[in-house]
Amino acid sequence: MTSELLIKHAKDLSKELGPSFRGPNDGPKFMAAHAKACEFLRVFAGERSAFFEAAKKAEGYSYPHGAEVTAKMLLAFAAYLEAGLAGEITPERKAQLDVVSDLLDQANQLLETPKVHPAAFAVLIGATLEEFLRTWIETAQLSMGSRKPSIDAYVQILRDADLITKQDAKDITAWGGIRNHAAHGEWEQVESREKISLMLQGINLFMRKYERGKVV
Repeated sequence: MTSELLIKHAKDLSKELGPSFRGPNDGPKFMAAHAKACEFLRVFAGERSAFFEAAKKAEGYSYPHGAEVTAKMLLAFAAYLEAGLAGEITPERKAQLDVVSDLLDQANQLLETPKVHPAAFAVLIGATLEEFLRTWIETAQLSMGSRKPSIDAYVQILRDADLITKQDAKDITAWGGIRNHAAHGEWEQVESREKISLMLQGINLFMRKYERGKVV
């Protein structure tokens, strides 16, 4: 998602928590809007960002103060992006991400082809994830040490460098496991198109979150 779209979504979400959202019976509406705002900031600003942490804490504030704080965090994130503080992607990294994007597009096309076994796109999606992690490590100039290239090794390196969260590591390990089932011909583990589709969605969100190689 481009910075322009992120800015627009952040401002639109802030309006859902705006001044007109102050009635005595608006508590449930606040909870729904707050959850949506927090998920947006978690994915696109990052779990360790000040924007997400402040918005998350607002859940425990008295209403409507919590709505005001959450709205301000959304607008602050929009201003952060508008100021260009999120940084720019280098041409080399952009080229790498373009390759990864092309691979995911191919996987998505396979998902829509009934005659193709889900294992085919499970392998492709897994390979795409591995390429994303490998190029991230290269861009960040992290050392592989004595480790052999693999998704598990990349996860450990990025986790040790505090570039991904513990939950990210669990998700990646699970996705890698699905890829391995497909690669080893364990068809009963990869027969569900829905399961592989969820894998694709999860990896897409993960890569959008870390496309610049770091959490904002």
